[in-house]
Amino acid sequence: MTHAPELTVVQVPVSDPRVRPLLRELGDEYTRRYGKDAHAEISRYPDEEFTAPHGGVLLLLLEHGEPVAGGAFRRYDATTAELKRIWTHSAHRRRGLARRVVAELEGEAGARGYRRIYLTTGPRQPEARGLYLATGYAPLFDTEADPETIGPLPFEKHLPTATPQGKAAHL
Repeated sequence: MTHAPELTVVQVPVSDPRVRPLLRELGDEYTRRYGKDAHAEISRYPDEEFTAPHGGVLLLLLEHGEPVAGGAFRRYDATTAELKRIWTHSAHRRRGLARRVVAELEGEAGARGYRRIYLTTGPRQPEARGLYLATGYAPLFDTEADPETIGPLPFEKHLPTATPQGKAAHL
């Protein structure tokens, strides 16, 4: 039996040098799928929106100290976190790391009092669409329609709330 490498989850600011591969690869991927102007999506929100004082977080999964996946959320409204920048390093795909990132972000959002997650993904990102459907996100669009006719594909997921007995319950 082989032993899977241990992954470490760290919260970091956008300025952390370990975030550079995430931003670079996301920018390159967006450009390949949507054209040269798509790279601007990375800088659409100020970095501070992904910090605790502003209701957000940026997480990296590290393997042997190197970033292999990551993602972030920002405050969407008082009870909703918006997932952004979900990424898996190109050399580490097909390992379930994106699912792990989403689960870590959901846990962190719940711990910070958020009750709902909202996100959008591009119409030319079928892998992301599949990830969100497979992890329990409800599509807020017609899944039978051509994604190119919709634009950004919105999803939501309601997070469990803790009961007095410490058991999770859905609202």
